[in-house]
Amino acid sequence: MKNIADFFARMFLRFTGYTYSNMARLFMRLFVGIMFMQFGIRHLVNFSELSVDFPTIFSLSHETCLVIMIIIELLCSLLIMIGFLTRLATIPPILSMIAAEYYIVHDLLPHSSLYGLDSTQPGYLPIMFIGIYLFILLAGPGKISLDYFISIFIIGRQGRDEKEELEEV
Repeated sequence: MKNIADFFARMFLRFTGYTYSNMARLFMRLFVGIMFMQFGIRHLVNFSELSVDFPTIFSLSHETCLVIMIIIELLCSLLIMIGFLTRLATIPPILSMIAAEYYIVHDLLPHSSLYGLDSTQPGYLPIMFIGIYLFILLAGPGKISLDYFISIFIIGRQGRDEKEELEEV
């Protein structure tokens, strides 16, 4: 009976006392990168249909806005997934999802069924992406990223100590 109690006590401490923040940040980066990249691929495949009436901004043409959106969706997703310039790479998707939310909520987007969870909940998907990107922006990429390895390389070349230079990563 004591062995079972010890086992459960160890398991409880392992599940509550240990943090896997770097793995969690890697998972979040990979998850959001893959999910957002799907939109870029969908836009690329349906380019001819979408370029006719894709929402415009700043008086740009429909095609130009669609190309910019595809670049944001594919390039920023890739950068976030590999953890390179991660915090900077979250800014364009945040801005694009704010614009998407505006167009979806105001029924200005002709293909809103592509972006919503279903026809009764059109605006939740951009808000979900905004939340995830804000988390990544605040939390940073973690130690399993190119950003971290490049930082360690730069710190090492300058002869400084990692613990002094990098706050808890």
